[in-house]
Amino acid sequence: MRIDIAISGDHVSPDLVRGKTVIVIDTLRATTVIITSLVNGAKSVVPVTTVEEGLGIMKRMENVVLGGERKSMKIDGFDFSNSPREYTREVISGKNLILTTTNGTKAISKSKDGTRILIGALVNAKAVARKACGYTEDIIIVNAGTDGRFSMDDFITGGALIEEILAMRNADLTDISKTALMTYRNHKDIRSYVKEAAHFRILEDLGLQDDIDFCLQKDIFAIVPEFDHGVIKLPEGQISLL
Repeated sequence: MRIDIAISGDHVSPDLVRGKTVIVIDTLRATTVIITSLVNGAKSVVPVTTVEEGLGIMKRMENVVLGGERKSMKIDGFDFSNSPREYTREVISGKNLILTTTNGTKAISKSKDGTRILIGALVNAKAVARKACGYTEDIIIVNAGTDGRFSMDDFITGGALIEEILAMRNADLTDISKTALMTYRNHKDIRSYVKEAAHFRILEDLGLQDDIDFCLQKDIFAIVPEFDHGVIKLPEGQISLL
C-alpha cells in the first residue's frame, strides 16, 4: 500500500484518484460538519459546488435543509452555516442536508473517480484510518485546502491519519506524506501548529473560536461516511452514535 497526499482540491484529477481509496479532509470545517451531521442522525449529505445546484436539488428531495458558507459566513437564505455546532440532533435528525462550501465540497466532487471516497477529519481520524486499512488499494488523502492553496490544518490532519494507518499496517509513503507525518509527530499539540494557519486566523477573526475547538478534537466519533453517486451516507450497518 502506498499513501500520497493532494494538497488541495484544485490539485485533484481523475487519474490521480482512479483505482485508489480516497480520504477527503476539510478539518476546518466541511468534513467535520458532514461527520457531525451523520452522527446526529442526518439521512444523507449531498455536497454541491454551487448555491444554484443546491437549490435545484432541494426541489427534488424531501426533508431537506440547506447548509454552507461563502467566505466562512452563512449563505443568505440557507438554514445553517458551516459550523458543526449548529447540526444538533434536534435539527438534523431524519433530514437530508444539502451542503455547499468554498473548499470542502469542491474537493469531494473532484474526488468522485476514486474507487471509494471516505470522509475524514480529526474527529474521526482513527476510524477512517481503520476503514482505509481494510482495503488493498493505495490511499490518497485529498486535503481541501484554502482557495486552492495549501492549508496547514488539513496537512497536519493528514499526518494524524497516516500515523493511525501505520499503527495498523505497513505502507510506503511519498515525500509529502512523510512530511505530513513528521509534522504531526512534532506537533502532537495540534493547536500549537494550526494556530499559525491562515484559515485558523480567518475563523478566529470572525469569532468562531468555538468551531475551531470543536474541529480540533481527535477521535470523538467512530463513524466513516462514504461518498457515492453524489451522496454521502453511512454504510449499511454503521450506527450514527459511538
